[in-house]
Amino acid sequence: MKPLIFFLLIFSLTRTAQSQSVSGTVSDYFSKGPLNAVTIQTTSGQHTISDSLGRYSIEVKRNDSIWFSYLNKQTVKYPVDTITHPQSFDIALYVDARWLPEVRVKTKDYKLDSIENRQTYAKAFNYRKPGLRFSPSQNASNYVPGSVTAGLDLDEIVNTFRFRRNRELYALQQRLIQDEQDKYIDHRYTKLLVKKLTNLDGQELITFMNFYRPTYDELQLMNDIELGYYIEQCYKNYVFLKAHKTTNTSKN
Repeated sequence: MKPLIFFLLIFSLTRTAQSQSVSGTVSDYFSKGPLNAVTIQTTSGQHTISDSLGRYSIEVKRNDSIWFSYLNKQTVKYPVDTITHPQSFDIALYVDARWLPEVRVKTKDYKLDSIENRQTYAKAFNYRKPGLRFSPSQNASNYVPGSVTAGLDLDEIVNTFRFRRNRELYALQQRLIQDEQDKYIDHRYTKLLVKKLTNLDGQELITFMNFYRPTYDELQLMNDIELGYYIEQCYKNYVFLKAHKTTNTSKN
């Protein structure tokens, strides 16, 4: 293991010396507002996307060039060695209204939306914590002690030391998963369903739904009939608490 550890240290130090990061924000040239989901790429093959505040950070090499893509439109390539302030490389994109996708009104399809979202952000959804793994063409049974990294996946070794990239991908993955779970809850726990079972309406309906909103894990255990039963039991509890509160108020 000592030769392997020594190799990893030398490999990581050499890579660190040859690479750096470029970060900044992406905004709309006219509105000055942040642009999210802008793709940032480098000629060495790195890529990332801007977050909801337009922020991005990407690892680059000295001889790299960097460019930005939005709505299938690309900027020119900026050589990294010409960027004066790599930690505040802010870009304002000119977004022509003609570039915006056509707006179509259609019935929401949760499953199709979920599949499309998974495809769009496949890299984030498929992210896993990097570590020492064997390459696809190798496996543990083929590993020969003393062969250093002959059977190991070098990309995984490199990713182990890309701490900022790992944090950002993990944070994005968690946001996407949470958003997907929230949409799943909204897809099944609807105002129409709750209103039919409780006859509540207006602000009282919203208050009830927020208070008794089931979690994603709870909904996973319920079929539609069980969900309806859950809502009915919650409504009975709601009526009891409301009556109890009214009684206490009248006594005071």
